[in-house]
Amino acid sequence: MSIEIPKSITEFEHTYYYKTDLLKICKELSLPASGTKAELNYYITTYLNGMPATQIKPKRRQKSRRSLTYQEINLDTKLVDSGFSFNNEARRWFTDYFGVEKFSFKKEMAIVKRKAEAENNTNITVRDLIYQIEHWNQEEIGSVAEEQTYQWNNFVRNFFKDSASIKYEDRLKVAAILWNKVKKSSNSKIYTRNLLQQYQKEIECCKMKKY
Repeated sequence: MSIEIPKSITEFEHTYYYKTDLLKICKELSLPASGTKAELNYYITTYLNGMPATQIKPKRRQKSRRSLTYQEINLDTKLVDSGFSFNNEARRWFTDYFGVEKFSFKKEMAIVKRKAEAENNTNITVRDLIYQIEHWNQEEIGSVAEEQTYQWNNFVRNFFKDSASIKYEDRLKVAAILWNKVKKSSNSKIYTRNLLQQYQKEIECCKMKKY
């Protein structure tokens, strides 16, 4: 299924794209087509801001390396270029390290690892990873783009859960309009039903005719 390529930053920011959509757009524009949603968004917005596709490089190097086993992981294991990954072997290791019955990976852990990969930081270790998630400082980690992706996904999910959103014909368009307003404000980046009333004029055109 083909997807329409956005012609401007405004059009791109006012449209909700699934990750599969972003991958298709990147491939169509000959941009790097791997990474997180935040990274794919970065490639596309950079291109739409005028940078030639040939000058846009992957934020992280893709390497094929055997994943480490449980026995090979320790506090001094490098996060980059070592074969370390968030798989069942690493889950077992963290379960034993923290002495818990079941360990679940946190999104902060993925953010730290992706940042290290993007910067090709081959010095950061599992020890550093544990320290950073236990002393989480979003500004220091520099995860704004990543966090905005999570916030937008949560915003859309909560908007669709609200029964009051059913009266709008193109709900993704309405969600995008409301998100754009919230994103530029100093308010919390979450969806509340009050937004429907607050920006009633801006989204009136999206109502179904029976309403």
